[in-house]
Amino acid sequence: MSDLIPKISLKGLNKSFGDKVVLDSVDLDVMTGESMVIIGGSGSGKSVTLKCILGLLEPDGGSIKIDGKEMIGISDTERKEILSKFGMLFQGGALFDSLPVWENVAFGLLAQRLHNRADAKEIAIEKLRRVGLSPDVAILNPAELSGGMQKRVGLARAIAANPEIIFFDEPTTGLDPIMSDVINELIVECVKDVGATAVTITHDMSSVRKIADNVAMIYHSNIIWTGPKDKIDQSGSDYIDQFINGKAEGPIKMEILKG
Repeated sequence: MSDLIPKISLKGLNKSFGDKVVLDSVDLDVMTGESMVIIGGSGSGKSVTLKCILGLLEPDGGSIKIDGKEMIGISDTERKEILSKFGMLFQGGALFDSLPVWENVAFGLLAQRLHNRADAKEIAIEKLRRVGLSPDVAILNPAELSGGMQKRVGLARAIAANPEIIFFDEPTTGLDPIMSDVINELIVECVKDVGATAVTITHDMSSVRKIADNVAMIYHSNIIWTGPKDKIDQSGSDYIDQFINGKAEGPIKMEILKG
């Protein structure tokens, strides 16, 4: 695949729910091997963007291409084949309580029948080790783990099949600052290990500064700025300045008060 073709390309992406416009002609390119972090307030459209890419939501218009191939309107078989390139770390961990940790990690491998159970367990234990968890954790149930350990298991599952693309949905939500930093470090290392393209949605600026190559901010249904992480403090946008510095006063707050 040519380096000039984006791994993920969104053009004119639109999505509304009734009268509420959530995405209004969103354009975004993510290049192969890039770590893109999408920021924005609650309800800004970050999660809807990911769900549209994954095919969980049907866009109202626009284009979504993976490796240059259009995703909108393709068959279920074609979509399944393309989605096999993806790994995902869900916001709440989304672990299956009824399965031991190793089966959670190996769930995709077993579901796609890529490996037998013995080999899948071996891969799961290796991925758990990669995120700093010992082999004895493999036989525990998720309920026996702390929040930080559950997040690590979720990360191990996300990288289990060595995906080409990994999505991280609010990866540090619910974690204390130290564990958040540990998870951010692991994300950087694991993405580099598997050579994946990463897309993260978050409002945690410590995550942004740790894991991003480039940043895009969604506000009022559109991307108002995108650029390298080290340029975000000089964006020139009052909206971005207010958001990244957590200021109560600014254009975003004023509009909330007006509403």
